Amino acid sequence: MRKKMDKPAPLGTVLQQALKASRIDVDLDAYGLWQQWNNVVGPAIAENTRPEAIKGKLLVVHVSSAPWMHQLQFLKPELIEKLNETLGKELVGDIRFKIGPVDGDA
Repeated sequence: MRKKMDKPAPLGTVLQQALKASRIDVDLDAYGLWQQWNNVVGPAIAENTRPEAIKGKLLVVHVSSAPWMHQLQFLKPELIEKLNETLGKELVGDIRFKIGPVDGDA
């Protein structure tokens, strides 16, 4: 017999349980990074960057140009701190910047 639920379960909880049951190792909290990116980095950086992938605690970010990549190296510690604070979890330990597409269509 199924247990009666008082209220619907949040979708994130259901997905985490399904992924755990299927033995797929995915951290759904990491996907919040993409949603929060523009708010965390601000409009100027957001216009010239796009998070591309997260591998373990390494975040790979596409950057529009070499000068932006150079400038972001100086901001890396601050960006890591802001991202982790916003996400409420230490998801990002390092950021690797590389020149690549930054528009949403790429």
